[in-house]
Parts: sequence; structure tokens; C-alpha cells
Amino acid sequence: MAIAQSAATAVSSAARASRPRPTRAAPRRIAASSVALPEPAARRLVAAFDPAVPLASAVTPPSGWYTDPDFLRLELDRVFLRGWQAVGHIWQVKNPSDYFTGRLGNVEFVICRDANGELHAFHNVCRHHASLLACGSGQKTCFQCPYHGWTYGLDGVLLKATRISGIKNFNKNDFGLIPIKVATWGPFVLANFDSGFSQETADNAVGDEWLGSASDMLSRNGIDALLPHICRREYIIECNWKVFCDNYLDGGYHVPYAHGALASGLQLQSYETLMYERVSVQRCESVQAEKNDFERLGAKAIYAFVYPNFMINRYGPWMDTNLAVPLDATRCKVIFDYFLDKSLTYNQNFIESSLKDSEQVQMEDIALCEGVQRGLESPAYSVGRYAPSVEMAMHQFHCLLHANLSGDCQLRDIASSRELGLDEEQREEREKSTQQPWLQEHKSADHR
Repeated sequence: MAIAQSAATAVSSAARASRPRPTRAAPRRIAASSVALPEPAARRLVAAFDPAVPLASAVTPPSGWYTDPDFLRLELDRVFLRGWQAVGHIWQVKNPSDYFTGRLGNVEFVICRDANGELHAFHNVCRHHASLLACGSGQKTCFQCPYHGWTYGLDGVLLKATRISGIKNFNKNDFGLIPIKVATWGPFVLANFDSGFSQETADNAVGDEWLGSASDMLSRNGIDALLPHICRREYIIECNWKVFCDNYLDGGYHVPYAHGALASGLQLQSYETLMYERVSVQRCESVQAEKNDFERLGAKAIYAFVYPNFMINRYGPWMDTNLAVPLDATRCKVIFDYFLDKSLTYNQNFIESSLKDSEQVQMEDIALCEGVQRGLESPAYSVGRYAPSVEMAMHQFHCLLHANLSGDCQLRDIASSRELGLDEEQREEREKSTQQPWLQEHKSADHR
């Protein structure tokens, strides 16, 4: 796999020695709610879905999974604040002093790269009176609180505490920023808000912990750090975050009905789904474009869903990612980042045309998702059914959620080779067939 490397700014050993070393405060998982145990209604909603029922006989989770505020609080605590979460990409912190901020539930965080090139993540909260320290993204040599001027280095050390003469029982080394575990995989920046800080091993373990056995397959299929970032687009959607994920995971079921232009460029009969422990991969072949024409979709496309809320789409020379961030029980923000093969970054007409086509698909999906949310809030709907031949990835998503929400940490691959009727050799053959021909094409082609 390709892990992003940023060149560290050279500093002398004497300068490093003179810099105070950060004292890492013992990290703690920040609860999404002040209630230690889930509300009874949320527990009942979790229990209303039975992951043991086979897909062909299963019903979908009840509508309360998508409308209940207490259920969302439980999700934030047991799903989002445990394990690795995608929070950004390496181009946001490419250089020393780069930083960006974000929010997940009630956790405010900042990701930064210090003068030595080391990547850090912290709770974006001043240790004095809880003001947020930074906002947006950009470059800073330090974080100065806008409230009272307390100042922190990009390594989290408290450098300056203003007007504290006379204070007693105060050790500046005890008031550094609260750290968060951070790592990169390919072009993605990941954070882990759970307890048990072990930053030294984060990069080595993140691929297996985040992606499981899908890690190698994704890295072989062009999910790497080599594609330049083109742009970011954000959408506030009036639906629960899971509605957006469900829409992504229906195995192309909705494509011919909702995305006419996109469907015309795909061979929908070739659509298939592969599933791993916490990842599902949908793939589809494209209709061949005229020779010498720039192809947005390429020969094949893969659509990878990484539990719980991150989507990676690799097609032709493009890769885009979708991150569905819950805002409240019935609203989410979806962040799209677009990456493009370096040989085409000069072609503005191609970029603008591709982004226009993508925007059309997003508008169509937003209309679908907001319509579904309104239906979920209707008294006429409680549970639905799965289409067994195409919605297996959606079912897997719901089963993984149930495992987290019910406290069952034994997350299993519910779509093992045995359950799919494949032996090990057949599964390996299917994985090999997902490798994309455009990887070699765009490596050697000169479009200039």
C-alpha cells in the first residue's frame, strides 16, 4: 500500500533539543452524550433488527434507526468514537505548518503537521476555558486561543499561558492539548478517538484495522497517494447519514431509474459485489467510448464502502471520495473530494465536464435521499425488505451497525466465501479480476 510521506523540514539537533517535548495527556474517549447507558428506546430499536436472519428472509432496520435522536447519540458513542475514522486527505496537511479542523458529534478536532513534518491530531479545545483554538484550514506556526491568548505548539505543548501570575498547583506540562491517534493510509488521513494511545504503531496497523483483508485489494486498484487533489464539494442533505449510505449500497439497484445519463455509460448487467469484514466493493464495467476520447468512467469502475461512513470511487482517471458526517438525526453533511491522474490535471475542459456530470448524479441522489427520509418519518412505514440479489452490502452494513450498537465486538464477515458459495480459489480469482486496466493505461499514456 502507498502511505503518504511528507518531507520533514530540516532542523538542527540542537534546536530539537531546546524545544520542550510534548507531555501527552492520557487520552480518553469523549462520550457523545452525558448518559452512561443508552436510553431504553434506543436499546429497543437496536434489538428490533435481527442480524441472524438470512438476507432473503430479513427485514430492514426500523425507521427509528433513521429518525431517533437518542439512537444517533448511541451511534456516535459506539460507532464513530471507536476505531479508525476517515477525517480528511493528505493534501490538506502536505507541508509543515498545514492544518485542518473538523467536528464529529461533540468532538472538535484539529489535524496538523509540525515543523519537523510529523503529523498530529488533537482535540481542538483550549485547556484554559474551552474555547475552540482553530477553524477551517490553512497554515499556522502555533495555535493561539482567540479568547485569552494561551498558545500551543503544533506538537501540542503549551508554550504560553497568559496572566497566570499567582496561580498555584499549576504545571504547564500538564496542560498540553489532548492528543488523538492519527495515521494515514494511501491519500487518506484517519483519526481514532478511542482510548489506548499508541501513536508509534498507528501507521503500521491502520491498514489492517481499518480495511481488514480488503487492504491489499484496494491498494492494488489505484487507491494510493499519487493522484493530485482537484477540489472539494460539500452538501448538506436533509436525511439521516445512513440513508445516504444505504443509497450507495444497493448494488446499483437505483441507477437505471434515477441516473439515466450515468446508466447509459455503464454495463449494468456486469454489476457485482464483493464483501470483506468491514468493506464492500461494488464493481461495474463501462460502455466503451469512442477511440481517442477522454473517458470519465474508464473501462471499469469500483465503488468501495468502508464502514461506517466512507466511500471510495475509482473510475477511469478519477477517484472521488464521499464522507457522510451526521449533523443530527435527520441531517448529514456529505464531503466529496476529487482526485485525478496527474497527466490530465492540465485539461480544464475535461475536468469541468467531468465535475458537471458528477454534480448531476449528486443532485439526483440528494433528491432520492431526502425523499426517503420524509418517507421514513411517515407513520405509514416501519420496516422494509432487501432485494437479495443486489442489496447484500446494505445488509452487511446494518449487521455491522447492530454489532457495534449492541456491544458485540466480534464483528464478523457475514458474507464469507462459504456463504457466497465460493471456494478460496474462486474468491481469489474474483479479486484478481477487480484489478483495473486503467492503472497501466494512465501510467504510460501521454495525453499532452
